[in-house]
Formats: sequence, C-alpha cells, structure tokens
Amino acid sequence: MTGTEVSAVIPVFNDRKALLHAIPASIEAIGAITERFELIIAEDGSTDGSADVVREWETRDSRVRLMHADERLGRGKALERAFTAAKGDIVCYYDVDLATGMEHLPALIDAIRNGYDIATGSRLMPGSDAVRTPSRSIASRGYNLLVRLILKSRIHDHQCGFKAFSRSRLLSLLPAVRAPHWFWDTEVLVRAQRKGFRVLEIPVVWRPGMNTTVRKNDVVLMGSDIIRLWWQLHVEKN
Repeated sequence: MTGTEVSAVIPVFNDRKALLHAIPASIEAIGAITERFELIIAEDGSTDGSADVVREWETRDSRVRLMHADERLGRGKALERAFTAAKGDIVCYYDVDLATGMEHLPALIDAIRNGYDIATGSRLMPGSDAVRTPSRSIASRGYNLLVRLILKSRIHDHQCGFKAFSRSRLLSLLPAVRAPHWFWDTEVLVRAQRKGFRVLEIPVVWRPGMNTTVRKNDVVLMGSDIIRLWWQLHVEKN
C-alpha cells in the first residue's frame, strides 16, 4: 500500500520544552503502529521558539510537518487547519505533554481501522486511571455531567485531549463547528453523535503534564458554550 495512513497532530502554544520530548516519543509510538504516517505540529502563534524546534526536526525527518500561525487561532481552529491539510485517512491528536499514556494509541487507531468514526480517550470511565487534584476532578465531572444532561451526549469525558477520527467523516462535520478553542472537543463529539457517527470511548491512564494552558476563565467560557451550543442545535432543529 502507498500513501499516508495516519496523520497525528499535536496542538502547541508556547510548548518548546515539551516538544523536545513529544516529537521523538511520537515518532517512536506512531512508527510502531504504521510505517505510513506523518506528524503535524499545529503551532498556534507561539513566541517561545516552539516553531524553531519543529523546523529543526523537519530537516531531520520528512514525516514531521510544521503548521505555523503568526497570530493565535485558538486550539480548536488550529486543529481544524491541521486536519484539513492532513494526508492520512485516519487523523488523531493528543496533547503535547503526553498526559495520556501513549500505550493507548494503538487502540485509538485500530478503532478507526475497524469502522468507528471517532475514538476518544476517557479519564472518567470504569477502568480509567487518572490522577487529578480534587478541585479539578470535581470541576471535570460537573462539566461532563452538564454536557450529558443539557446536550444529551452519551460520552463520559468530552475534554480528554486524545482522539482519533476518520478524516473524511470529520471534515464533513467541521463546517458546522464554531468553537475556536477548548470547547471544540465537546462540540465535535456532540455534533457527531447527533449525526449518528459511531463513537468509541476508551478508558486511559492519565497523568498531569508539566503544565496546563487551561485557565479558570476557559472553564467559565466552556460553561457558557454549553448553553450556546444547546441554543444553536435547537435553532437548527427547528
């Protein structure tokens, strides 16, 4: 077979230090799954030299691709840009801190190979092993409960940064997705379920990375985004 099978995307914003480990670890992990892959770094307006790290890797390995944005697009829109440019029939993404164990990546990719439209990691399913502070755990469970109640989702953990998609199915969904930043994950999963997409949720081992770019204000905005999406879906239905 020829051509790219898997396009892996890492969204990046001022993550130079994490990239130094994430890129070689990704090449090793994805290379164990398929020889036909590319690694796209969706670098979203960083000012810390993150793009320079990726450019250096591009000269060493043709499978590494930089997608640089001069101005910040937002995590969701940076992902969309990368998925649109991806060459693989299967696209996936994960956080640059590799908080979700990469040992789960084969199961994520195999789910799409076996006919699922989306596969997503979960820190909240039985069998998951996630270490979080009590306050973050309560906030996460409360947020996901609201999504399930208000938006009628069947997913336990919408925000785990560890997902794979059939690229063609994802691209058919993206024109309707409006969230530019952290709520993007939730909106994609909710809209996919409403379209009848096959979604598999996989329990994962998750450990907090060296830092996080989710701020308290992001959490508040995502709460308001739940109501916004409910209203949009209500208007679309009618």
